[in-house]
Order: sequence, then structure tokens, then C-alpha cells
Amino acid sequence: MEQEMPDYETIRAAVAGEKWALEKVLDCYGGEINRLATIKKRQPDGTVKEEIDEDMRQTLIMKLLEAIPQFPLEEMEREETGNRNEKS
Repeated sequence: MEQEMPDYETIRAAVAGEKWALEKVLDCYGGEINRLATIKKRQPDGTVKEEIDEDMRQTLIMKLLEAIPQFPLEEMEREETGNRNEKS
């Protein structure tokens, strides 16, 4: 499953700490976070059930939120500028 990366303006706002943008980034990667936090748990009857480990999910969310301010915006800005110049 391939997710679409948030647009440049959203990423820039998220790096700046804008709440709406952080929420949008979390929404974008929510499926991947849930997938990574999914564990297999053996049931008393011997069957295996997949469930989301909420502690792991919250840890992944926190790690993403901590990493957002370090996002290499300069690199993305160069790409965005290059894309705009190609369209002109």
C-alpha cells in the first residue's frame, strides 16, 4: 500500500509546528503506523488474532512528531522550486 506524501505547504507548516498540519501528516501515515503497531496475539483456544498494540502505536506517533522538526525542508524547497520552473 503506497501512501501519498503530504504536499509541500503541509510539510512546511508541520515543521513549523502548526497543529492542523501535524494532524494531516499523522492522518497520512496513520495506516502505516497501525500496520507497524499490529501484533499477533495467541488466543486461549490456540488461534492467533492480530491487534494493534496501543502503546507501540503511541510510541510510533511520538517518534514521528519528534522527527518532523528535523525534516530537510531545504532539499524539498529546491525540488519544489525546480518543479515550478519546469511548469513555467
